[in-house]
Amino acid sequence: MKTEVVAALKAFGVVSNRRSHSADTIARVVELLQKGEPAALPTETVYGLAADALCPIAVAKIFEAKERPRFDPLIVHLPDHAWLDRVAHLRGEDRQSIEKLIGHFWPGPFTIVLPKKSIVPEIVTAGLDTVAVRISEHPVFAEIIRAFGRPLAAPSANRFGRVSPTTAQHVRDELDGRIPLIVDAGPTNHGIESTIVAVHNDKIDILRRGPITTEQLSRFGNVEIVVSTQKISAPGQLRTHYAPKTRLRLIEDAKSFSPDKNQRVGLLSWNPPGSENDFATVRCLSERQDFREAAIKLFRYLRELDKADLDLIVAERVPEVGLGAAIMDRLQRAAERPLDGQDTP
Repeated sequence: MKTEVVAALKAFGVVSNRRSHSADTIARVVELLQKGEPAALPTETVYGLAADALCPIAVAKIFEAKERPRFDPLIVHLPDHAWLDRVAHLRGEDRQSIEKLIGHFWPGPFTIVLPKKSIVPEIVTAGLDTVAVRISEHPVFAEIIRAFGRPLAAPSANRFGRVSPTTAQHVRDELDGRIPLIVDAGPTNHGIESTIVAVHNDKIDILRRGPITTEQLSRFGNVEIVVSTQKISAPGQLRTHYAPKTRLRLIEDAKSFSPDKNQRVGLLSWNPPGSENDFATVRCLSERQDFREAAIKLFRYLRELDKADLDLIVAERVPEVGLGAAIMDRLQRAAERPLDGQDTP
């Protein structure tokens, strides 16, 4: 299969000033989706591999292209709010809390897990009786899904367990020859995946940390961080995830770390530049120690370090406050190494 990359155009506010071609791009993507084929699309978080969420055969192609295990559920992206009641049940006791949350955070990098309706195929939810849903705020994705008129399943557009893609080139590096089309709209805005929550009795459980922080959610109710277990209840809960091929190790401070003799070590730094001569290459997440900048750069820098022919990548810990908690969540999962070398729940 040949993978084609097409640029998003002026109608989306990016890349080109030839507005007339944007309608052609939309039509091509929609045609592919209607045929049950997947396409890589930009979202505000990372690039997603999208397919018709209500067509099991189309969704199966996502799993095949990513080599994703069927026990790991997918997020369903909705064209608009009207679709929410068509795919999910909003329990009476929690409906008001849910509506407040989505009213504030949609469209945006906020996913909520709800009891599913039968219209959602089991392959999407990995057999669970719940479905994770959100509405993307990315203008390209929003334009395409509205034109398609149906929900899209869209996990990150990379091989399973690897570093998530924040540019179209990252997608091509991962899935070239596996999917027919990539829509290039430049780098993503947030750089890490959406926050995932579930609401029970007015309590907000954070199932995966992301751009919407604990501090932001606490304005809407009591918040609890759900620690990953062997039982998966939502996308993005696997212990090992977001991992480069090169082994990654977390450290407190680069000053206290000394590479072994003849060992090529790369540093992903958080602290201000110091004594870094011992490292083969260095990437600083943010010299200003700005969490938003660090989140945007995280996956891109992990990919660059992974290509640098290193024996080891060491990453300085990031303060676990605000968006820093989501960054550390990704780093901790990337540093996990299953005993058999395979991704495990």
